[in-house]
Amino acid sequence: MDREAIQQRFGIIGRSAALRNVIDRARMVARTDITVLLQGESGVGKELIAHAIHGISPRRHGPFVIVNCGAIPEGLIESELFGAEKGAYTGAIERRKGYFEEADGGTIFLDEIGEMPLAAQVRLLRVLETGEFTRVGSSRPIKTDVRIIAATNKDLAKAVRAGHFREDLYYRISTVIIEIPPLRERREDILPLFEYFLHRAAQRYGTPLRRLDDSARQLLLRYHWPGNVRELRNVAEQVAVLLPRNVITADDLRPLLRGVSAGRSLMPVGRTSEAGGDARERELIYRILLELRLDVHEVKALLHRLVTAQERRPERRPEQLPPPAEEPIFRTSATWTEAEDVDFVEEVPIEEELDFEPVEMGNRSGLSDSTSDTADETSKADEQTAISGLLNGERLPTLAEAERLLIVEALKRYGGNRRQAARALGISERTLYRKLKEIDEAL
Repeated sequence: MDREAIQQRFGIIGRSAALRNVIDRARMVARTDITVLLQGESGVGKELIAHAIHGISPRRHGPFVIVNCGAIPEGLIESELFGAEKGAYTGAIERRKGYFEEADGGTIFLDEIGEMPLAAQVRLLRVLETGEFTRVGSSRPIKTDVRIIAATNKDLAKAVRAGHFREDLYYRISTVIIEIPPLRERREDILPLFEYFLHRAAQRYGTPLRRLDDSARQLLLRYHWPGNVRELRNVAEQVAVLLPRNVITADDLRPLLRGVSAGRSLMPVGRTSEAGGDARERELIYRILLELRLDVHEVKALLHRLVTAQERRPERRPEQLPPPAEEPIFRTSATWTEAEDVDFVEEVPIEEELDFEPVEMGNRSGLSDSTSDTADETSKADEQTAISGLLNGERLPTLAEAERLLIVEALKRYGGNRRQAARALGISERTLYRKLKEIDEAL
């Protein structure tokens, strides 16, 4: 039986390459009795593929028994799977067959096998290895001829590492793994599936057949479908029953999509179809990287200041420590912070950015070289006098004077090294450059 005939017979709708690959693998394993594990998210159609494998296999005339391992209580799952003798437990008033006994000669489909308790996993492994099992309350082995197809929406390899699933059973049931992709990864199947479910719902409930306009089609293609085919069928049935219009628009569909309100944009699948979407995404990533870089620079500067202060701190006896000041005369770190420089993206040489020559030690205040030596010496004397007066507490300087004197003193102390002077003052180099330019313009 070819692929198109299988799809038509079992109602497998879709034309995507991913779905064709799944059907081709199902055709290859169907003619054997090999154990198959179907993996995929909830609602992708694992049971439908299991039906197809059984339906085109040599066992197609035998029973097809479906067992939801996650729906059976832990205390009853062994009796449900393997049967129980009369009196085996309270309420067992007669002998009853289990699913494996009922599926003899056919196929048993163990859905959600990742939810099976460990005790039942041991007995299932024995059935797979020997083809024998015992009813609960009995010691007589029973032979069975059953083909096993298992399915899960969990990562069983991860469950094995966590100790929630037996490793030997995992290797036994995963002889062949068929991965069924989610609906968002095969968008070519969305519209054919929706129209199929819409037509079937209209026939079942006796409603007029609805038609989708272009906006509604684009909305269906852009939606991420967390519930996969099951959610798609649910939306189609709501459209057939609840919407009175014959032509369905995106505004009609949007309230029916889970997690999507009228004013919220949908999460696009794959490439965005909106102009400028890629640019907005790049801008967001760029901003995050800039914020991260600024945070790293701030942490590095803080660590450097702490290490430098620790290395330069002289050891003094307690009686030499100065008394704590009630209120500082001026503050530096609170006045100039790197928060002023959030637009700083990359380090640019000061000559290019501010277009003035670097300040040399002989000209710390930014004065031009044409100033006479006498004026320079007078300026130095005034600065030294002002600093001495400031340190001795004889005169309270203005904020501008204190700022200028601190910058000059820091440059002198570090031999004209602006980076070290900026770190000592608790400001960035960019702020120091700007302050020097302001001083130069003021003079």
